[in-house]
Amino acid sequence: MSHKLARPVESEHIALTARNVSFSWQDTPLHWVPGDPFTTHTINVLHLLLPAGERWFVHVYKQVLPLIRDERLREDVVGFIGQEAMHSQAHDEVLPHLREQGLDPTPYTAQVDWFFEKLLGDRTLPPGRARRWWLLERVALIAAIEHYTAFLGDWVLGATELDRRGADPTMLDLLRWHGAEEVEHRSVAFDLFMHVDGSYRRRVRTWATAFTALVFLWQRGARFFMENDPTLVDGKASFKDFYLSGRRGTLPSTGAVLKSVPRYLSRTYHPSQEGSTARAVAYLAASPAALAAQRGSHAVEAEGEVS
Repeated sequence: MSHKLARPVESEHIALTARNVSFSWQDTPLHWVPGDPFTTHTINVLHLLLPAGERWFVHVYKQVLPLIRDERLREDVVGFIGQEAMHSQAHDEVLPHLREQGLDPTPYTAQVDWFFEKLLGDRTLPPGRARRWWLLERVALIAAIEHYTAFLGDWVLGATELDRRGADPTMLDLLRWHGAEEVEHRSVAFDLFMHVDGSYRRRVRTWATAFTALVFLWQRGARFFMENDPTLVDGKASFKDFYLSGRRGTLPSTGAVLKSVPRYLSRTYHPSQEGSTARAVAYLAASPAALAAQRGSHAVEAEGEVS
């Protein structure tokens, strides 16, 4: 085990709060990055992957709560569960808007649901070592996936090229609110994995599974959107398109994605060394959706005090 080798940056720790955000999609165009359906649809895959994935995170973490022996970590996990539940709901609410614009994602979301609910779901295992092994395996998978959600969150907070190209402000706010919270809670999944297991061999194995699955599902989703976009005659998605978009700054660069791999596999890795909590908090203090949610919660509190 490598528990003592991970070096958390204590100043990056923050108490986690679920923000009850909502978004209105009626003014968001189909290609919300103007003139760039490929970037639009590559990022749109998030709306298909994340609801099922984050519901799965919550399901697994509710099972692992009894194994947590550290009170602060328990509070972090409970805060993580609250934030992930809101992320799932917010991305789910984009899907009716896509259907209205002629893009029904059901064939793809059915595959994603199968992946998380069946392939990675609960198995009829006898209580004891086999059941615990499968639980720990999924905890490690979530830690690996969260490395990439935090990477994407940090990227979108600094993706000024999307603003320069006139990307839809509501969609950018959804992505950056979500990204900021991913940066806020980026250490929780890894800390939980180290707390209940911490096996380096398992970390490497589950990283390989998670990375392969994410690349497979993402390229499949981008191709699905491009092929089914009613405004495109011969819509295609390729790794070359991804590479070129990364060079332009409208998607993460291929180099940055590849460089993130050895960092996660380093024995001295800790997520607090990546990204900036201060930048995430600064965005959340200015996010239209987060500010509206804060005003709403204050109004509810004031109403409660009056009554």
